[in-house]
This record gives sequence, C-alpha cells and structure tokens, in this order.
Amino acid sequence: MASKFKTTEISNPEFESDNLRFITVKTPNLKGRGDICLFVPNVELTTDTPLVILLHGVYGSAWIWSQKAGVHRTAQKLIEEKSIKPMVIAMPSDGLWGDGSAYLPHNSLNFEKWIAEDVIAAVKENIPEVTKASKVFIGGLSMGGYGALRLGAKYHEVFDGFSGHSSITDVPQMALFVEEGLENYRQENDEEEAVIALMKKNKNQLSPFRFDCGSDDELIVHNQKLHTQLEDENIPHIYEEFSGKHEWIYWETHVKDSLLFFNGLNK
Repeated sequence: MASKFKTTEISNPEFESDNLRFITVKTPNLKGRGDICLFVPNVELTTDTPLVILLHGVYGSAWIWSQKAGVHRTAQKLIEEKSIKPMVIAMPSDGLWGDGSAYLPHNSLNFEKWIAEDVIAAVKENIPEVTKASKVFIGGLSMGGYGALRLGAKYHEVFDGFSGHSSITDVPQMALFVEEGLENYRQENDEEEAVIALMKKNKNQLSPFRFDCGSDDELIVHNQKLHTQLEDENIPHIYEEFSGKHEWIYWETHVKDSLLFFNGLNK
C-alpha cells in the first residue's frame, strides 16, 4: 500500500524504552513535519486493535502525555489487570504553532486535519494491528480537551468516542494561556469555534462522549456551562467533577477515566 506521506521516520525498536516509539511524517497539512509519540502495549496484539489519540495542552508537544503524566504506564497496568483490552495510544504534537495551535485550521496550516486524518493514517501505516476496522477514540487535556471535544463532534464519522479533561470549550478561553492574539484562531464560520455549536449541529450523529474538570480549575465554569447547555439540548453525555486544579497530577489521575470509557465502547 502506498504511503500517504512523502517521508516517514519511525524509531528503532533496539533503542526504544517503556513501550514508547516515535513517528515523524511530512504532511501538506503542516507544510512540514509532525511528531507522534506512540504507546504500543507490551502484549501480543490482535488484529483491529483500537487506537486512542491523546491531545496535549498549550506549551506541550508529543512527549508530554508520557513524560509528565505517565499515561503509557497507566495503560499498561490497566491492560495487565485486564481492566481494559489492549489499545495503542497515539500522542501527537499539535503542530507546534505558537503557544498552541488549538487543533484548528489557521495561518495557512491545517492542524485539524493533521489530527483527524494524518495521525490516524500514520499509525495504521506503521502498526499493522491497527486497521480500517479498528475503533478510533480521541481525548485530551485543556487545549487538547477542546481539540478532542470539538473534533469528536465535527468528525463524528471518524471517532467512535471522545473525552475531555479540564477542557477549553470555546476560542476566547485560549487567551487565558497563549500570547498569540485570538484573531489567529478565528474561523470564517463562528459555528466552527464553540464546542456546543458543533455538538448542536451534529446532535443526532454524535458518538458517546464524556468530560470532566477539577473543582478548583479556572475552566470549571466553562465546563459547567457546557454541561448545562448539553442538558438543555437533550444531548446525552457524561460530565464529572473531581477535586483538583489545572495541573498534571489531575490529568495523571483521571486519564484512566478516558481509557476505561473508551474500553467500554470497544465492543
């Protein structure tokens, strides 16, 4: 099968550690290269193994979910305990634009399609057990939560479930974290910016989804508002609040909620 990408580099198993490997591909969507950190569990995989994409927040990159939250170790432990079935976890960079791309198309680059198309294709090309029949899920934290909820709602035919932790829910909230002006993130159609707008637009086609937020998180009011809006629209979802702030210990603790949720959808 011909590759989708002009060039692909993948790490050498001889030098990989902790069940992590790395892929770099060149894509027109980024007009250059994009990085993906990949967790491939230390078990015998079967065909049609599900793929989970985890999106990072501002300031981060492909390494951060593993090296600041240890999600690969959480997943390996859950697999060994048989709490979840084996799954491959892809942790891509956001395209490394400014403090964060928000996983939106802007500035002549398409950070949205990088995630919704390229990352999935790169994994399927390099991990034979992840196939066309594999379920694909997406989750993320903060800006990555925005990406997961927004892309999950927009690309409902691609993602079989989605989950957000401490999520930004609309473009203006990016100003809390980035130095780049909001005009960079604005879309021609306002409906493309707010999570609730895309969920309302596609309300009858949405895959199952969940989201959570810490009670002391600066984004809690926005998550509570989204929950209320979804209830008003009679859109099924799971919303949870836990103790915690907008910090790594919260995401390290609660990423398992996403993995368990995705596992329950992998029927």
